[in-house]
Amino acid sequence: MFKQKNPIAKLWLKYTDKVQYKRYKWELKNYRQEELSSFILGTERFTTLEKIMQLAANHGSVNISHSGNAGDIIYALPTIKRIYELTGVSVNLYLRLGKPLVLSGYNSHPMGNVMLNEHMAAMLIALINPQPYIKTCEVHTDQQIHIDMDYFRDGNIPLGKGNIARWCSYLTGVSPILYKPWLQAKGDSSYADKIILARSERYRNSTINYKFLSKLPNVLFVGVESEYKDMKKSIPNLQWKQISDFMELAEIIAGCKFFIGNQSFPFSIAEALKVPRILEPTFEVINVVPEGENAYDFFFQEHLESLVHMLNK
Repeated sequence: MFKQKNPIAKLWLKYTDKVQYKRYKWELKNYRQEELSSFILGTERFTTLEKIMQLAANHGSVNISHSGNAGDIIYALPTIKRIYELTGVSVNLYLRLGKPLVLSGYNSHPMGNVMLNEHMAAMLIALINPQPYIKTCEVHTDQQIHIDMDYFRDGNIPLGKGNIARWCSYLTGVSPILYKPWLQAKGDSSYADKIILARSERYRNSTINYKFLSKLPNVLFVGVESEYKDMKKSIPNLQWKQISDFMELAEIIAGCKFFIGNQSFPFSIAEALKVPRILEPTFEVINVVPEGENAYDFFFQEHLESLVHMLNK
């Protein structure tokens, strides 16, 4: 639960921890907006299916907000989809920009120092807006919000373990169906013989080496350029595909032979589509759990190579 700081505590934070101070200011702004909404809507938060059903009956739609990261938003969608299925009313998703991104142990991140900016939001909107359970997905300005999905970060949910795709269900009391697809994308058949690979700097299993993939001619990397250059050191013949938005990425993954990735954004797309997929979990933080058909994960090199051999037949 957010708590306002007194002037002395706020000044102390400003001069001792600028990163946390920036986050505090962002949260204070949202808190003030939510206080106004609470005054209009009442003080009860919609934390059970019963309350959400009553909201849907009274309002005729459900407005949900989320501030990212992008993968967190994809993993929030099965809960949002289930809310749509159970209430039968329109669901609108509003993306909040500019929430500070705080990382420990990493010098850089593709998003810089925020979780979600305008460019990333536009790429997400291209993927989310066509989904049949979403009426509207757009950037949040002054739209009334009923359910703020960001409360999973308030400290009560252990984010380093379990399953990201359940975080928002713990807020709403709505259980998502995770063994079925929650994204739709038309597979691009031109990638039918491709192995799609993604590997971020974060969440790596340090014992794993992808050099063996250099024996295969059909491996295509998706991700940012710095990640591609790093993987090319191990796989000299690695190809790279730059994408225009995340619907294009979803269409590539939906059409590929199979997907390999660590706990990063592209894997969330593969998981949501339920394509044949191999997950590289890290030993330190395991909070992505493949569910349903065509799902594989591993800890050890020989298992990775065995899975690739099996799926590449």
